[in-house]
Amino acid sequence: MTTIKVTKMQGCGNDFAVIDFDQYKKTNLPMDELAKKICDRHFGIGADGMIIPKTGTSETDIGWYFYNSDGTIAQMCGNGMRCFAKYVYDKGLVNKKEFSVLTGAGIIKPQLLDDGTVKVNMGTPVLEDEKIPFNGERKLKALDREFDITPVSMGNPHCVITVNDNPMDMALKYGPVIEKHEFFPEKTNTEFVKVISKTEIEMRVYERGCGITLACGTGACASVVACVLNNLTEEKVKVNLLGGAVFVEWQGNKLNPKKDIFLTGPANYSFTAEYML
Repeated sequence: MTTIKVTKMQGCGNDFAVIDFDQYKKTNLPMDELAKKICDRHFGIGADGMIIPKTGTSETDIGWYFYNSDGTIAQMCGNGMRCFAKYVYDKGLVNKKEFSVLTGAGIIKPQLLDDGTVKVNMGTPVLEDEKIPFNGERKLKALDREFDITPVSMGNPHCVITVNDNPMDMALKYGPVIEKHEFFPEKTNTEFVKVISKTEIEMRVYERGCGITLACGTGACASVVACVLNNLTEEKVKVNLLGGAVFVEWQGNKLNPKKDIFLTGPANYSFTAEYML
């Protein structure tokens, strides 16, 4: 029997199993298989995703391996990045509070703030259909409804839908269908957004490869981009998620979308444990 050390972390309830690379090597398992085992909420630690720091990257201060609970690779995760930033700084894997991380979505730059929150420069949103990737119309039919959608990539694909109904009810009913819709060849995360005011929204998400989660950082960013593009909110927005609130700022617009988007929110430890394989 093999035993490895695991740290459980969460950002607004979006939870992750963080494992050092030397601990991972002890398992002799492919990373996708370990992710499925360790993220299982009945037979494992239980998490939305698994994160393994990757040292020795040449173009950045550090990198990561990130896997969803179903064993698929996620190019980027905003809540996971905040937790990762806190973890690698506290472990001494980086020695500064603002640094660069190599991800599947490119280089991301988190910053640990004095109030304990983490601010992440999430890069620029991608709106070109072929890069999302998206192949369809801005009206999408799912079950008994037709939705006006805004496709956005934050390194991973998102389908943002503004609603007047309860966002959670909508996510539960339509999320699984839209995730696998033919418009999105690599599947998609789906956000159901209710606008509260010009500076505040409520969002519920059905994540690709995970299902309903308490929070999604890239989804919060994609939601604000969609709201700004559709003139529903201002550039600084409080995003209320099932697990808490994050703050998103994007100064882009339809004419000038190539502006960085910033995500700020909490990152917390839950526990450390020894996991027996």
